[in-house]
Amino acid sequence: MENEPDHENVEQSLCAKTTEEELNKSFNLEASLSKFSYIDLDKELEFKNDLIDDKEFDIPQVDTPPTLESILNETDDEEESFVLEDPTLLNIDTIDSHSYDTSSVASSDSGDRTNLKRKKKLPDSFSLHGSVMRHSLLKGISAQIVSAADKVDAGLPTAIAVSSLIAVGTSHGLALIFDQNQALRLCLGNTSVGGQYGAISALSINNDCSRLLCGFAKGQITMWDLASGKLLRSITDAHPPGTAILHIKFTDDPTLAICNDSGGSVFELTFKRVMGVRTCESRCLFSGSKGEVCCIEPLHSKPELKDHPITQFSLLAMASLTKILVIGLKPSLKVWMTFPYGRMDPSSVPLLAWHFVAVHNYVNPMLAFCRGDVVHFLLVKRDESGAIHVTKQKHLHLYYDLINFTWINSRTVVLLDSVEKLHVIDRQTQEELETVEISEVQLVYNSSHFKSLATGGNVSQALALVGEKACYQSISSYGGQIFYLGTKSVYVMMLRSWRERVDHLLKQDCLTEALALAWSFHEGKAKAVVGLSGDASKRKAVVADRMVEILFHYADRALKKCPDQGKIQVMEQHFQVVLMCWENRLYDAMIYVYNRGMNEFISPMEKLFRVISPPLNAGRTLTDEQVVMGNKLLVYISCCLAGRAYPLGDIPEDLVPLVKNQVFEFLIRLHSAEASPEEEIYPYVRTLLHFDTREFLNVLALTFEDFKNDKQAVEYQQRIVDILLKVMVENSDFTPSQVGCLFTFLARQLAKPDNTLFVNRTLFDQVLEFLCSPDDDSRHSERQQVLLELLQAGGIVQFEESRLIRMAEKAEFYQICEFMYEREHQYDKIIDCYLRDPLREEEVFNYIHNILSIPGHSAEEKQSVWQKAMDHIEELVSLKPCKAAELVATHFSEQIEIVIKKLQNQVLLFKFLRSLLDPREGIHINQESLQMPPSVTEQFIELLCQFDPNQVIETLQVLECYRLEETIQITQKYQLHEVTAYLLEKKGDIHGAFLIMLKRLQSKLQEITHQDEKAKEDLSLKDVEDTMVETIALCQRNSHNLNQQQREALWFPLLEAMMAPQKLSGSAAPHLHPEALRSLTMQVLNSMAAFIALPSILQRILQDPVYGKGKLGEIQGLILGMLDTFNYEQTLLETTTSLLNQDLHWSLCNLRASVTRGLNPKQDYCSICLQQYKRRQEMADEIIVFSCGHLYHSFCLQNKECTIETEGRTRWTCYKCSSSNKVGKLSENSSEIKKGKTAPSQVKMSPPCPPSKGDPAVKKAASEPVLDPQQIQAFDQLCRLYRGSSRLALLTELSQNRSSDSYRPFSGSQSGPAFNSIFQNENFQLQLIPPPVTED
Repeated sequence: MENEPDHENVEQSLCAKTTEEELNKSFNLEASLSKFSYIDLDKELEFKNDLIDDKEFDIPQVDTPPTLESILNETDDEEESFVLEDPTLLNIDTIDSHSYDTSSVASSDSGDRTNLKRKKKLPDSFSLHGSVMRHSLLKGISAQIVSAADKVDAGLPTAIAVSSLIAVGTSHGLALIFDQNQALRLCLGNTSVGGQYGAISALSINNDCSRLLCGFAKGQITMWDLASGKLLRSITDAHPPGTAILHIKFTDDPTLAICNDSGGSVFELTFKRVMGVRTCESRCLFSGSKGEVCCIEPLHSKPELKDHPITQFSLLAMASLTKILVIGLKPSLKVWMTFPYGRMDPSSVPLLAWHFVAVHNYVNPMLAFCRGDVVHFLLVKRDESGAIHVTKQKHLHLYYDLINFTWINSRTVVLLDSVEKLHVIDRQTQEELETVEISEVQLVYNSSHFKSLATGGNVSQALALVGEKACYQSISSYGGQIFYLGTKSVYVMMLRSWRERVDHLLKQDCLTEALALAWSFHEGKAKAVVGLSGDASKRKAVVADRMVEILFHYADRALKKCPDQGKIQVMEQHFQVVLMCWENRLYDAMIYVYNRGMNEFISPMEKLFRVISPPLNAGRTLTDEQVVMGNKLLVYISCCLAGRAYPLGDIPEDLVPLVKNQVFEFLIRLHSAEASPEEEIYPYVRTLLHFDTREFLNVLALTFEDFKNDKQAVEYQQRIVDILLKVMVENSDFTPSQVGCLFTFLARQLAKPDNTLFVNRTLFDQVLEFLCSPDDDSRHSERQQVLLELLQAGGIVQFEESRLIRMAEKAEFYQICEFMYEREHQYDKIIDCYLRDPLREEEVFNYIHNILSIPGHSAEEKQSVWQKAMDHIEELVSLKPCKAAELVATHFSEQIEIVIKKLQNQVLLFKFLRSLLDPREGIHINQESLQMPPSVTEQFIELLCQFDPNQVIETLQVLECYRLEETIQITQKYQLHEVTAYLLEKKGDIHGAFLIMLKRLQSKLQEITHQDEKAKEDLSLKDVEDTMVETIALCQRNSHNLNQQQREALWFPLLEAMMAPQKLSGSAAPHLHPEALRSLTMQVLNSMAAFIALPSILQRILQDPVYGKGKLGEIQGLILGMLDTFNYEQTLLETTTSLLNQDLHWSLCNLRASVTRGLNPKQDYCSICLQQYKRRQEMADEIIVFSCGHLYHSFCLQNKECTIETEGRTRWTCYKCSSSNKVGKLSENSSEIKKGKTAPSQVKMSPPCPPSKGDPAVKKAASEPVLDPQQIQAFDQLCRLYRGSSRLALLTELSQNRSSDSYRPFSGSQSGPAFNSIFQNENFQLQLIPPPVTED
């Protein structure tokens, strides 16, 4: 074995140490074998084949495809290679024509002069791609193979096949079956059979892992059941005797397999089961007499590709010593392609491998074949006509001879060269990703089978030469894993996930290479990527997180190599990452490097201060980047003073006191290191106060809480406080808010019980003067809020309270006044504070309510508050009338009249009374609890007539406590005729109300009669129409309760009023709206027709002196309108009568049919006594049959108490149905009848027993028709069949609505049967045609 680079040796040693971990990863029950698939279709479709050669060479279709016979009859002459019609496909110019002088394993890698012509070996790719493959020893299987050889004489391993199980064949004819946990599940065969059949030379497992085919060195074939371990078939005549089985392969069809023997022939094996007997039929596909096939490979498809159109052909690739063939086994045998090798080393091994790949977003199978050092790729596609086209793809030139080719996925292939080195190649870029030495596997070769030593060695010299390097049966792939069979072991190799590849480099301290590899994953340029899923942004985010971890690891490692001592300039030169972090704005990383690498905590502060100080000192606004830096600086200072590392972790305990002292000394420096002459003192404290005063003081407050009361800590605190006062008090460039924050901070510190700070009290007085300065009106609310926070923080002890109140009142700081008054329990004065404060004046109501309702306040305090509220009642009402009314009604309802007297302003009184009395205002007041006299309500109505006359009627409808006579006088005083009419109607004076409305209508009509054309015609006509509609409504509401004479007294004056203007049509001044007036008159006629007989109306019109003397044409319109109404109502009446008659007839027909229909019993025996009714001989007994199908004897039903006497008639109930429904007697509820608890019955009498004629109950029943249960059920069935409300029900409800619920525009919410109306049912549908009449 050649010596590999150091990293290879390290990798192998690591694998040897952690073999158990590798086994767990390789043979997980759920993930390792069963969950892998050949391809991931989603990933394939996303992948773009930009690197595939654009030149595609389609193989032309020949007119007559070659047959197997023609191929077999070709001359097998290696000097005369097979030539395709399209010579460009062969690409002869790119194929080397070297000599065949040497062919041994030892000489093929060295001394071959033709190697100089091949590509030079690619440079080592470990630094670029890392370790791509993970190889592991399967210890369990390896140990059991050795154990089987020792204990049961199984012999050495010879072949391996892998599916969800692992099968290993041995030289003594045994097949060892292992499960996914490397446990031996089956041992198939025995050594005696092995002595007869020889070694197992080939294995194959079908798709569902239920069958195993074993090929033997002496030519026999056996089939085993992998579930039970039973031998199913032993085949000895499938191929010519005396030849070894080189390959045995299941196809996707479990009844079809392919075998290849050492004679070079290929046979199709068809498994059948006839009459319980398992048979096998063999058909020769290719004879070795004219060309020896040494490799076969059927196309396998995974379940997700079972519907691919190419799978129906069951393609098979075969490689002979001179050419390859692709044939289709289904639907009939057909040769689809042949391809010659050209010139090659005769000792090189032909190789074939299928895989599905995605090209141009279409998934198709690709065949890779090679013999020697050139790998060809053929893409197989099916066109619309059903023909197969083969397209050559970019081939792969190598610098070594291959003995195995395996697809690990559609983009990555694994090659094994003749010196047992694995090469991982990216198919599209042809880049070598990794080289792995596997000589330690001690790979098993199949040379003895190719030479057929078990049968005497009767094979050709060419096939024996190829067999020197043949290892077909020693390498098997499944689910992205490759298994290698050694003489004493089994190894598995698979692609590492992207995390494993990065971690593998980190374990070997290849940090730069690990970061570069992670970056290639991030940019999507890496090869053989496993474990990255999702869209591009999600993949980048996952990789970015890992790169950050690598950078931290890189920084930790680099920091350990930093010099422990030296000037900061020297350290920056040595540690360039600091400059890199600063240039790339990685401030957290810079601070981290300084702290962890150099134990330096002040330098990062100086750097950040140099950025944010100049713009703050110049009064400029900071940029977003500078604000971020300032915030980081504050957090960093807070962490240092609290003993925490930035951004994570803790500072070492021995450094915490030192760091705190350094930071404090830095902050209180008089000048900075590179100070200019103009720099003010204490620049760092000044900068932080200007940047964010509140947060900087919060940092100091947290630090002071952590300080212990030692002498140095007390000195630092006092020093900091003195500097803060000096900087802020002696400068005018700080806002009141900033100054207030400082003194609030000081007040909190001074209020602590263990306080040791000293602050001159005069400073607080100066701050009070500064905040309450009456000369400065700017920042009023800010200054007030700052002073309030100062007092709440404990600063009130620093002031004289009386002076503080005076200054607060002078400065109009009403919140300060409230704070002080509340301390002294002067709650009444707080009301003045609220009323004077325009920002909080509306909150006064809640404050008064809380004082008066919340317990804890004395009666004197509540009385003073209420008295103050009464003194300011006008202000309260003008502020919020609703709130004021609610306050009075809630707490002092008995003093409402006093409040009314205090309200001298009539507008305010009106607003107050409206809020108090009108429930529509939305306040929650119980009107009954108010107990106000009617005079208050009448006073409100009078105010309402003055200020909002349009709302009087609507308000009267919701008011209750008022007297009608007094209210009528008020409305007459203000000439509100509509309101007066409403009140008269409510009083019962219908005629008086009508006269008022009529008078108003006549005045409106007179206006439009005498107006000129320039007047507002539309408005006046609209007034007439509105007044007329209200008058008609008045007449309609009350006509039901009046006699005919009283009705005429209402309607005829109204009609006369509307017709009066039309009488003037013949005069010299005709009115302007003849058509509109006629329309309104017709509206009056239509409305009164419901209450006045039409002849009376017509007679009244004809008796009119104007119309009586005129011509008929003058009243033609009126009469024709009445006739149209009459015709409409007559038609409606006739149609309704016809529909009702049809409904009645249809209902009676169906009812009669339901009642007279015969009943069919389900059985011929009584359901109680279980005797046939024919066998009972009691003469007085009756047979009773129910509609449910049950049959009884009347005697049995009587014993079970299933009879009920109602109105002198006997009614029966079904015993079984009543028992199942738990009903003991007949219910009169129709809903129970619908459920079938009482079934109609028919009685067969023998002989009948008529009732007595003198029975009064019988006479009553005869005189009053009553529906029996049978008729009730028939009627219910009829209703269900109709599926809707009857027309009779509709008309009945309409008539009830017309008579009882007449139109009342002034009435409140209606209640009664209308709300349970069938018209309110959301599923109601009006059926306009009668139901069909069903025939009996």
